[in-house]
Amino acid sequence: MKILVVDDDEHILRLYKEELEEEGYQIVLANTGAKALDLFEKENPDLVTLDILIPDMDGITLLRRMKEMRPRVPIIMSTAYDYRDDFAVWASEAYIVKSADLTELKGMIRKLLSK
Repeated sequence: MKILVVDDDEHILRLYKEELEEEGYQIVLANTGAKALDLFEKENPDLVTLDILIPDMDGITLLRRMKEMRPRVPIIMSTAYDYRDDFAVWASEAYIVKSADLTELKGMIRKLLSK
C-alpha cells in the first residue's frame, strides 16, 4: 500500500516516513501543494495524509482537487491546529491533530485501508 504524505515541515515528513515504512507502507513525500498534485497523479497512492497549512496552496483546496480527481482515495487531514469546526475538512475521511505519537494516525490508516 502506498501513502502520499503532504506537509511543509521536513521533521514531520521524516517522522511519518520512518514510522509508516516500519508498518510496511510505501511512502511518497510532498512538501508543496503543486508537488502533491503531481505525485497524486503519477504515484496513484492508496491513501493521503494532508496538512492544512502548506505554503503554495491551502490543504482544503488541495483536498477538493484530489477528491475531484479520485473521489474514492481516503484522505486524512493532519494538522497542528484544530479545524474540526470548519465544514470544508468534512470532505476528508478523517481528521488527526499532529502529535509525535503516531498511534492514532496508524490506527486510522489501518482502518481506512481495510475498507
